Amino acid sequence: MAAPHQPLPIPPLASRGRTALTREELVAWGERFGRAARPPLVVAISGDLGAGKTTLVQAICRGYGVGGEVTSPTYAIVHEYVGALGTVYHLDLYRLEREDELTNVGWDEIVNAHALVLVEWAERAGSRLPPGHVPVDLEYVPGDPTRRLLLAG
Repeated sequence: MAAPHQPLPIPPLASRGRTALTREELVAWGERFGRAARPPLVVAISGDLGAGKTTLVQAICRGYGVGGEVTSPTYAIVHEYVGALGTVYHLDLYRLEREDELTNVGWDEIVNAHALVLVEWAERAGSRLPPGHVPVDLEYVPGDPTRRLLLAG
């Protein structure tokens, strides 16, 4: 969870943390989020294929001070990075079919670590998402393929 004195960068002037963003605006938002994030923090990112989940994770990692390439762990399930502010775990749960499969990837250890944990396809974790996680949903904007609707918090 984020420290109480450090508010998360929910998009300003966006009703209930909702705003439509271009890819560039999504990246900028993610970088600001990464700069503001403090461990331990679990971010649950949901959205359809191609909605921008990995793009957002890459931006958050960049803002958090992760150098080097950040790639989707679709087949590995989890990647670990070291950022300027500490460890980042990036999980992609797309290939999991059941919550109990989380045990095999070290889920409990990861979400309880003093780390920034970024989870793509977080809805597949179901009831195993920890209390206090930050939900972030990305949706397509009907009729506008250049923008995504970001729902955060």
